[in-house]
Amino acid sequence: MNAVTPDTLPALNGIKVLDLTQFEAGPSCTEALAWLGATVVKVEEPKRGEPGRWGFSNRPDADAHYFIFYNLNKQSVTCNLKSEEGKALLTRLIGEVDIVIENMAPGTFARLGFDFDTIHKINPRAIFAQVKGFSPKSPHKDYLAFDMIAQATGGTMGVNGPPGEPPIKPGPTIGDTGTGMLCCIGILGALFQRVTTGKGQHIQIAMRDAMINYCRTPMSRQSALDEGVLPRAGNSIIGTSPGGLYACKPGGTDDYCYIFASRGNEEHWSRLANAIGRADLLDDPRLKTGEDRYENKEVVDGAITEWTMQHTKEEVMEIVASAKVPCGAVYNTYELLNDSDLHDRGMMTKIDHPVRGEVTVSGWPVNMSESHVPIKSSPLHGADNEAIYGEWLGIPADEVKAMRENGVI
Repeated sequence: MNAVTPDTLPALNGIKVLDLTQFEAGPSCTEALAWLGATVVKVEEPKRGEPGRWGFSNRPDADAHYFIFYNLNKQSVTCNLKSEEGKALLTRLIGEVDIVIENMAPGTFARLGFDFDTIHKINPRAIFAQVKGFSPKSPHKDYLAFDMIAQATGGTMGVNGPPGEPPIKPGPTIGDTGTGMLCCIGILGALFQRVTTGKGQHIQIAMRDAMINYCRTPMSRQSALDEGVLPRAGNSIIGTSPGGLYACKPGGTDDYCYIFASRGNEEHWSRLANAIGRADLLDDPRLKTGEDRYENKEVVDGAITEWTMQHTKEEVMEIVASAKVPCGAVYNTYELLNDSDLHDRGMMTKIDHPVRGEVTVSGWPVNMSESHVPIKSSPLHGADNEAIYGEWLGIPADEVKAMRENGVI
């Protein structure tokens, strides 16, 4: 990673973000902005903070690991938006920032008095982003949503699972984090456009719609069918063999490698056959073409599995991938958190949390030659009240203390 110097300020240096989000979809977006160098301030209710802090914690005295992972590099202030004093305080904060983002239940933020028109009047340059489960223009606009609801209604669950069996929710929370990343792209575009127009704008994204975007490949295959529903394929790829998981030594739950010989490159098959010591397969009349191999995939799979079961998944990946055949070992979360390569490259890093101490977290995967932001711990609840209200709004420390005593913050 590049060191931060006066000549390499982060990409979003000087951009201020008010983060009124909770759980994951919104926090993923604002965390990305923080990793790009923006100053991101979470605005939380005064008593317990956002539910992600405490709803998943294994310790009553400490924020949940879930919260820590999605709120790195942020600051936290508290504000009681149910009070007129709190609303007035938020209004002043909005006047100081570039971006305001929320993902509350449908209509909640507007009922508090903060719709786009109001925010635009307060600060015409502010970009107002909203993450919702369903589009405000859809018949489902008032429905609540979490990651799994978005995945169910947006297609990612429907295309996932073994053939002929019920759909399976994908493990990664793409309904939440995937939506947050698309929202971040929209915000970055709006920031760029503001350079020309001088004006902010309103950005809305629905989690369901985001999942449809992530389903473009299966949608394209569905579109190509004359009739019927695109079948689920599990770990295999319809029409391709080899293309799937292969068990490795010693045969544990996660001892698998994914091996794929592309239909677009016949050399993958010949390279694989030679790599596993089965050049004889190249002369088998049943396996001459990709279509032949798919029709006789039990022969292909049997030969490959016989070989992979003699090697660990790491060995299989090294041998097969080195032969220029697409191959990847299946790594579980424990292995990834402790992967030396990921730690060496900063993709996994250790932070010093004020309460939990050392915590290993995953970092930002985008490398930029002229922008680098070191990973920092998530903030404690209201940890930056004095700093933000003092520096941004010029409120003296004794007034901040009085607001705390009066329940405003």
